[in-house]
Amino acid sequence: MKLKNYDLKLIRLFVVVIFGFAYQNSYSQKLTEDISLSKKIDETSGLEIVDGQFITHNDSGGDPKLYYLDKKGKIVFERTLDGVKNNDWEDITKDDQFIYVANMGNNFDTRKNLSIVKTPIDPLSIEAELIEFNYPEQVKFTTAYSQSQYDAEALITIDDYLIILTKNKLKKITEIYALPKIAGKYEAKKIGSLNTQSIITGGDYDPETKLLALTGTLIFNEYYILKIEDFDLESKKDYKIDMYEIPIGKTQVEAIKIIDSNTFWITSEDEKSSSSARLMKIKF
Repeated sequence: MKLKNYDLKLIRLFVVVIFGFAYQNSYSQKLTEDISLSKKIDETSGLEIVDGQFITHNDSGGDPKLYYLDKKGKIVFERTLDGVKNNDWEDITKDDQFIYVANMGNNFDTRKNLSIVKTPIDPLSIEAELIEFNYPEQVKFTTAYSQSQYDAEALITIDDYLIILTKNKLKKITEIYALPKIAGKYEAKKIGSLNTQSIITGGDYDPETKLLALTGTLIFNEYYILKIEDFDLESKKDYKIDMYEIPIGKTQVEAIKIIDSNTFWITSEDEKSSSSARLMKIKF
């Protein structure tokens, strides 16, 4: 099956090398809100905000649904998307017109049906189309979990591109890939990497402040927020990465939403140590 070509902008973007990790600092944070979520979204794995409502979804094997929540975390609307599957939905992002859901969980590097689900931002629409992709560097399609390099749980949007930040468990880095926002089949274009020294599980980007925020883990019991300021696809530079511990005990944090440079919403999946999935506000 022939892959479609990118536009000329992406060719220019492809030559940019993004370095990572000048140094890291570790800080403490305050948990200012902690909201238990419905059992329907125990596997919450992405977080976005549209018109004052939170939007989340479950990960692998869940229904192809977006769940809209009020400010107290109560489900107020369930939106089923037509003609798509939830193989392993791992993150969500948006622009002015569309919502994009990352169907790209790939724990053992086995999947050959990776995609981004694109749907209108209008909550009454059930329409969806696919941006299908593969990683051209991948030649092996079975890997031990701890050595997986083509899993990904963070998706952001910058200008005309969707940006995937991988969950490279072997190297403890995140590699950065770009895709167009147009439905079709593509080879994801690798445009750089960040030396996060951790396994990335979620991400968000604020275009006004150019703040990139990621969630990551070192040992799957302790989770962190990683802040990268002045993140810009068009520049070649080293990035300072500040790492902030999330003080909530054993959990599984897989989503983050920027409020401002020092305040974030995060979600965590249901764990045996807690009664349900959680929506939390973290302030530095």
